[in-house]
Parts: sequence; C-alpha cells; structure tokens
Amino acid sequence: MQQQYRLTKKEDFNKVYRFGKSAANMQYVIYYKPNNQVDQFRVGVSASKKMGGAVVRNRLRRVIKEIIRHHADEIVTKHDLIVIVRKPAVDLDYHAAEASLLHALKRANMLKKK
Repeated sequence: MQQQYRLTKKEDFNKVYRFGKSAANMQYVIYYKPNNQVDQFRVGVSASKKMGGAVVRNRLRRVIKEIIRHHADEIVTKHDLIVIVRKPAVDLDYHAAEASLLHALKRANMLKKK
C-alpha cells in the first residue's frame, strides 16, 4: 500500500477510535472518521497477539492491505479507516477474506455508490 494511504501515527489512531464510528462483521471491525485534511482515504490495520505469532499477524495485515489496494477506487475518500482483525479471519483464504472485508466496508458505508 502506498505511503499516502497509510494511517501510521498513534494520535491519528486514537482520534479515529475516540471520535469515529464503527461497523463490524464476524471477521473484521471497521472504525472510520471523516478527515477533510487528506484528499484520499487512509487505512491502518490492527491485529492482536490473540491471532497468533508475528508471522500470522503480518500475513493478515498484508492480505488486508492488498485487498484495499485492489479496491482503492471503490472506497470513499477523505476518511481515516482502521481495520481490526478478529480471530475467525485467521482461517480465511484470500477470496473469502476479500468478500468479508468488502462486506464490513459496505456495512460502514465506506464503499462508493455505483
């Protein structure tokens, strides 16, 4: 994922957690907050140690970032997003993870209307 699409600073994460809204499904929780200071959306991914070791958590993060990269043109701009991975997501293959993440984004109204 390109640098301009990343949410990296702890204070930005805290703002989204504190003032943003959330939507969830069984595998993912999406926190989102409007941010008019950026032209596109920014995404942060959080995977707890409950998911497994570093290899498992990093694989989950890479898969999520790749899904978001492929669907970047469908995601609403001028928002900060945080994707929190839940335990059931560990067992998903790429296509199931993609469908589940898009479902969570749709529940959060973060996908553009067609």
